[in-house]
Amino acid sequence: MRPWLGAGRSLERLNELAESRGLRTESGIAVRFVPPANVDRYYEVSVFETGRVATRAESPHDWFNALAWLAFPRTKARINAMHAAEIPRERGRRGRLRDLLTIFDEGGALVSCDDPGLIALLRGFRWKELFWERRSRVKAAMRFLVLGHAVLEQALEPRPGISCKVVFVASGADPDVQAADWLAALPASATPRDLAPLPVFGYPGWLPQSAGAAFYDDTRVFRHPPGVK
Repeated sequence: MRPWLGAGRSLERLNELAESRGLRTESGIAVRFVPPANVDRYYEVSVFETGRVATRAESPHDWFNALAWLAFPRTKARINAMHAAEIPRERGRRGRLRDLLTIFDEGGALVSCDDPGLIALLRGFRWKELFWERRSRVKAAMRFLVLGHAVLEQALEPRPGISCKVVFVASGADPDVQAADWLAALPASATPRDLAPLPVFGYPGWLPQSAGAAFYDDTRVFRHPPGVK
C-alpha cells in the first residue's frame, strides 16, 4: 500500500496508475475508476462485467479502495470474481461466503510470518504475550499488510479498538498471489469464522499507548477467545 499513498486523489491519476499496472478483473477487462452512476446490476457484478469501479474522488473510503486495487490487484480481482459468481446462486439471500469476502475486503489484512509460535499466539488471542512479551520478535518476524479500505480510512483517526480479519501468508513470496490463492481454495461453506481476528493497533509502536504493558490489559480491545471470560 505504501508506494501508492502519494498517488493523489484524482481519477485521472488513479487511472494512469491502473493502466501502468495492467489492472484487470478476472473476466479480463481493464479496471478503471469512474464517477458513480446508476446501474441496474449488483455493484460487484457490474465491476466484473465492465471493469468500472465507482469512485468518488473526494471520498477517503473510495480512494483507499482504489489504492487497494493498485497494491493487491490479484486479491481484489479474486474477491470481485467470487462475489460475481455467488450472487446469481443466492437468489436474493446473501450467503456466508459473501459475508467473508465483504469483511475481508473492508477490514482485511495479510499477516506475513514464518514463525509458528507467533502465529499460534495470534490465533490463540494471547495478545499480551504476542505484542508485549515478544514485541522484538514480532517486529523482526511479523508484518501486517492491511488491504481493507475501511480499516485504512479508520486509521486516519486511529484508536485502539480497530481490528482486522486476517489471512496468513509466508514471507519471501508474493503476499498478493498467496491471498488470492487462499481465497480461490475456499469451499462454498466458508464463513467469516475462517478469518482470524486481529486488534491491528496492538502492533508494537503503531500507537503511542503500546509503549506500556498495561495497554494490552484492556479486554475491551484485546479480547479473550470466544467462550472465555
